[in-house]
Amino acid sequence: MDGRYVIRKDQVKTRVLMLNKPIDYVCTNHDPQQRQTVYSLLPKLHHDRWIGIGRLDINSSGLLLFTNNGELANRFMHPKYELEREYAVRVLGAVNEDTLKTLQSGVELDDGEAKFVTIIDAGGQGANHWYHVTLKEGRNREVRRLWEAVGHKVSRLHRIRYGSVQLPRSIKPGRYQELESGTTDLLLEFVGLAKQEEQERSSGKANRQGRGKQYKPRKKRR
Repeated sequence: MDGRYVIRKDQVKTRVLMLNKPIDYVCTNHDPQQRQTVYSLLPKLHHDRWIGIGRLDINSSGLLLFTNNGELANRFMHPKYELEREYAVRVLGAVNEDTLKTLQSGVELDDGEAKFVTIIDAGGQGANHWYHVTLKEGRNREVRRLWEAVGHKVSRLHRIRYGSVQLPRSIKPGRYQELESGTTDLLLEFVGLAKQEEQERSSGKANRQGRGKQYKPRKKRR
């Protein structure tokens, strides 16, 4: 095609990055208010682009995943797979046992009922009390809205896990780390996609099948 080399999607290796999102960054490529975006923290890709798997609001921090595989991103976010998101949350005010039970049994929000799958008391006192909570969905500001619905304001929210991917303490805010191929394969397999080697074999087979016999066009009869 005009002497240019074209890279097909099935020839591109699936990559997944973990980013430790800092507070005050937005999860969009371009922001009309000129705020800092998480995409400015990622490495540049040639002939490809990063796709965010889920979001965090501007006041939240922690684990964000990015991939160059659109189908992986779509399936990872689909409610069908019920991938857990785990957050470390600091809340204001003393929380009693009845409130914790309510948060796990279900709270009616403006977009339907929501609840935490698990709540673990992570310790602390007064205004510095932390809980670890998990959800199996990713509605907008769901963690904050759940706590607000029972009368408690979230003062810090930090995502520490998405599915089987845990944010290592070694990744500082604003830094990223690429998942190893074996870990990426596990993510692909979990959502029903082919592993890297299987993708490469399939691509190679398609290439071989595409190298069939070439036939000369018949001459038109006069």
